[in-house]
Amino acid sequence: MATYTTYDQVGKKEDVSDIISSISPFATPCQSMFKNEKVSARTFSFLEDSLADSAVNAAVEGADASMLTLTDATERTQNTQILTKAFQVSATADAVATYGRAKETAHQLAKKLKEIKKDYERAMVGVEQAAVAGTASAARKMTSVLNQISTTVDAGTNSTDALTEAKLLLAGQTAYDNGSDPDTFMIKPGDAQIVAGFSAASGRNREIAQGKTLVNAIDLYVSPYGEYRVVLNRELKTTHALLIDPTMFKTCTLRPFTRTLLAKNGDSDRHHIVGEVSCKHTNFGDSVAITGLS
Repeated sequence: MATYTTYDQVGKKEDVSDIISSISPFATPCQSMFKNEKVSARTFSFLEDSLADSAVNAAVEGADASMLTLTDATERTQNTQILTKAFQVSATADAVATYGRAKETAHQLAKKLKEIKKDYERAMVGVEQAAVAGTASAARKMTSVLNQISTTVDAGTNSTDALTEAKLLLAGQTAYDNGSDPDTFMIKPGDAQIVAGFSAASGRNREIAQGKTLVNAIDLYVSPYGEYRVVLNRELKTTHALLIDPTMFKTCTLRPFTRTLLAKNGDSDRHHIVGEVSCKHTNFGDSVAITGLS
């Protein structure tokens, strides 16, 4: 791997503004919404249980108790996944004066931490990924969130159909019929305009705020089956929209992200960021995925 030198460095002091901004967005809604829990093994299990369907329940006075047949909980198994980033900075690059940061190492470290969070978000909702056990030569992978949602509403075939309000309502009804109470509608940024257009339906008007601001967005959708907060996720797979209850999900940590300074082998420092993480959905039937979107 090539060493980062001052010849490659952008931001050496010149007649420019002393400001640096991250070009790439790094918001990670799932990691913000899901609570985190510690796991103690690279493969871990958890149990999923459900209530029996409602039934006619009327007993004869004085009758003996009738024992019901009990059903076992479903055991789910999940893997952890190792996420890593490495970078190398020359001693000179750290020593020269630069705009917007004290040292190049600190700047690069902050960038890599943001990038690894984006990678983690993508591993959860950006791919349909089944668990991979891993070997000495193949990376271990966790089951993605998308593969932990067993209830789907198909928007169409061949990923050619756009999101519609009718599909959202069908997903809401499906979740309600299943006995779940989702409160978050997660969509890709490209579907935000479609959701904003829901307000153009008959009898509903866009809000015009005071002054010269036109509000053409929906951040809370009230349906017959519940209220859904609309959340945009840049890492969400483009063919999907998710109706979820974030309290039913967890991010899982076997090893928190840490930086290690690797052995020095010249006029530079080598840094390695690594963490071992996963995610779990405590009830696969609780959420609904709208699939097949354009």
